[in-house]
Amino acid sequence: MQGEFSHVPVLLRECIEGLAIRPDGIYVDGTLGRAGHSLEIARRLTTGRLICIDQDEAAIEAAKVRLAEYMDRITLVRSNFNAVGEILRELGIAGADGMLFDLGVSSPQLDDAERGFSYMHDAPLDMRMDRRAALTAHDIVNTWSAEELKRILYEYGEERYAGAIARSIVRAREDAPIGTTLQLVEVIRSTLPAAAKREKQHPAKRSFQAIRIAVNDELGVLEPMLRGAVKGLNPGGRLCVITFHSLEDRIVKKTMQALARGCTCPPDFPVCVCGNKPKVRIVSRKPILPGQDEIMDNPRARSAKLRIAERTEFEWKED
Repeated sequence: MQGEFSHVPVLLRECIEGLAIRPDGIYVDGTLGRAGHSLEIARRLTTGRLICIDQDEAAIEAAKVRLAEYMDRITLVRSNFNAVGEILRELGIAGADGMLFDLGVSSPQLDDAERGFSYMHDAPLDMRMDRRAALTAHDIVNTWSAEELKRILYEYGEERYAGAIARSIVRAREDAPIGTTLQLVEVIRSTLPAAAKREKQHPAKRSFQAIRIAVNDELGVLEPMLRGAVKGLNPGGRLCVITFHSLEDRIVKKTMQALARGCTCPPDFPVCVCGNKPKVRIVSRKPILPGQDEIMDNPRARSAKLRIAERTEFEWKED
């Protein structure tokens, strides 16, 4: 694919600094994607090891080429990042010194028309990041009730016309299944009022985001993944998470805050009886944002936010 190896990952310098990489350390890139972050991590390792995880087979295969020079220190794993704890155990790794999760949809998935993520190209309604998964966008669009469609469009896409779009989808599929991305775009476009169609944003953007999130359960796996990642870090190990929309960022922020909280006893208790200790120290109180230069070079970085937490010395006990 043209430009594949000139790809510059989002907030690269900030992530590398945030991970505080040691040449002999063990690191996890939980969202391999185009391997841009992985490449920079691997370059900084000598006797260390990098575990690269992605559920997309295409990402794993492409990484074998892009990371070829460093494969002596890299392990590629095809899996969902919410299995990070299990993956480390299977590899015999007691703890990692840093983990990175870039929650954006990777550019190849958006750019590969046949994957069905894009509202700009006609393709079968798919949107699965892992093609082994059973649920597709076609299933959601053609079998879910109007109420369920309205819920995901509103909650995951923050689409203010969620109800009208859901009703239009149900009406349209009564005649014949909605089979392709551009058929769905036309249903959405025909539903929206003229003012909404004149907005700078593509009229189907929010709906496609919502359906993609539902297909891949992107929000449901986030908190368990974050807790599993922290549990898998060595004391002093860093967790770096990049989000691209407010729904993800809210979950990351709240989960990190919860893990950073110590005693949860009522304020009027004279002594602590819960025994809870902070599991992480939040390194970046406010999210780290891309600079104007990066946004100019890569418009997809505009909504990116990086949050960093560091594992404490406290021994993990199950909640």
